[in-house]
Amino acid sequence: MSSPTIAMNDRPVYLLPGWLNSDPDHWQSEWERRHGDVRVEQNDWEWPRRGDWMARLDEVLQNDARLDATPALLVAHSLGCQLVASWAQHSAHTARVAGALLVAPPDTEREDMPPQLHNWQPIRRPRLPFPAIVVASSDDPFCRPERAAGMAADWGAEFMIAGALGHLNTASGLGAWPEGRALLKRLAD
Repeated sequence: MSSPTIAMNDRPVYLLPGWLNSDPDHWQSEWERRHGDVRVEQNDWEWPRRGDWMARLDEVLQNDARLDATPALLVAHSLGCQLVASWAQHSAHTARVAGALLVAPPDTEREDMPPQLHNWQPIRRPRLPFPAIVVASSDDPFCRPERAAGMAADWGAEFMIAGALGHLNTASGLGAWPEGRALLKRLAD
């Protein structure tokens, strides 16, 4: 794996896409191209297994020796938010993370969850051991705002509503999403 480009006040930035990965027009892909942020690749984007995704994130963070001195920032979208919460509950390496931007966390406890995501129940809710900001949409089809607010509260994260922007993905028309980048900068500072 190549070393991440230094970004955000010399902090490496790792992108954690959700189920099915982030397509080329997604803001995460745009950040990867524009800022050199590094996408954490998973072995199976279609049938994501929580334990496998957690192990992969742990492996990536352990293998970046720079994180001993300069912890990284995590930028999660959708199921990537649930990955951060699950990983943080079990990993011995959470000190390698300075903060997390958690965008559009899905409610994986909904009755209409696709079968591919059933192993992401229950939602892990312990307080995160690093600062975090949860950004939700008022009309996200995968999570009601009050459910997202509840997750943020349990995780000890700041909570923000971005407006009526769906799942805060490509269909939301965010482009490079400078507002999200400003929130990440706030975490970096």
